[in-house]
Amino acid sequence: MNNFTFYNPVKIIFGKGQIEAITKEIPADARVLITYGGGSIKQNGVYDQVMQALKDHAVVEFGGIEPNPHYETLMKAVSMAKQESIDFVLAVGGGSVIDGTKFIVAAMEYEGNDPWDILAKKIPVTKAVPFGTVLTLPATGSEMNSGSVITRADTKEKFAFGSPFTFPKFSVLDPETTYTLPLRQISNGIVDAFTHVLEQYLTYPVNAPLQDRMAEAILLTLKEEGPKAIQNPKDYDTMANFMWCATMALNGVIRVGVPTDWATHYIGHELTALHGIDHARTLAIVLPSLLRYKQESKKEKLLQYGARVWDINSGTDDERIEATIQATIAFFESLDIKTRLKDYEVGQETIQEIVKRFKARDVKDLGERADIQIRDVEEILKLSL
Repeated sequence: MNNFTFYNPVKIIFGKGQIEAITKEIPADARVLITYGGGSIKQNGVYDQVMQALKDHAVVEFGGIEPNPHYETLMKAVSMAKQESIDFVLAVGGGSVIDGTKFIVAAMEYEGNDPWDILAKKIPVTKAVPFGTVLTLPATGSEMNSGSVITRADTKEKFAFGSPFTFPKFSVLDPETTYTLPLRQISNGIVDAFTHVLEQYLTYPVNAPLQDRMAEAILLTLKEEGPKAIQNPKDYDTMANFMWCATMALNGVIRVGVPTDWATHYIGHELTALHGIDHARTLAIVLPSLLRYKQESKKEKLLQYGARVWDINSGTDDERIEATIQATIAFFESLDIKTRLKDYEVGQETIQEIVKRFKARDVKDLGERADIQIRDVEEILKLSL
């Protein structure tokens, strides 16, 4: 097992009716900015619960944060927050709202000229306004980590950042808030969480059996509960299990002491930036091709994954690996997630545009072995056509 330092200060408040608990989690004298997305929280009762909990607080609202939150939109929220002397932010929504809020609270305290530098130039975040979350869409794990991914609409760029200062103070996870989600968002969330685990698991062995088995437990639970969530999205136990899986997939627990990949995410972000393809669907496109392309260096873990998650134990190593990749594809497809670029009317010209972008940024050394270069990205995408 590799050396590691683990830090996660997020307080999780899980279960039915727990939104009311935010009353005691936010300072009584705080001026609160509530951030949310397209407004579904005003139809499903979540907004009313939040406002009831904050009835004794000074509250300002900022809605309209997009899926794959836009820098331009978030800067409007930053401006509003400063004008209103906001000193606490509450994100109510899914991963995009929470990611966007992380940027808002960091940009509010940024002392440089252009907050975009936090993303494009990787300027470290050294302070941020405190914030909490009410999760309504299980998927990204953003409710219990410090990472964020932001899109700049005018340049079609998408960058990630993170900081010890952008952990939520608390996150409320009430599975009942998911009952009105569109099936597309549930499918996306399942695939997103599943791929998050694989990015931390499908690398190479370092004698970390506990981390492996914890990762496999999440994968097996998503494999079992995912289809049930699609069939009956108002089943409390199913949605509770799904919600906690998505959180555990990316709260840092399964990544400690092991190598991690993230090349699938790095490549997939470009497909979202260029074509607006749902994040989870870009992962479903790139992952199978990346696994095939890197199957020799990932061989031991691919065989382990196939045996322990998909019960694939017979045949040659190559046959077992291909069967494992096919089982993963079939799982994604069973959730109505297409896995080829052609399914999204994306072709060779996009591959060349991504290559061009990566060359301009001098992208190199992706993957757990730092051995995926731009030419490898091009071949992986060609396998995804």
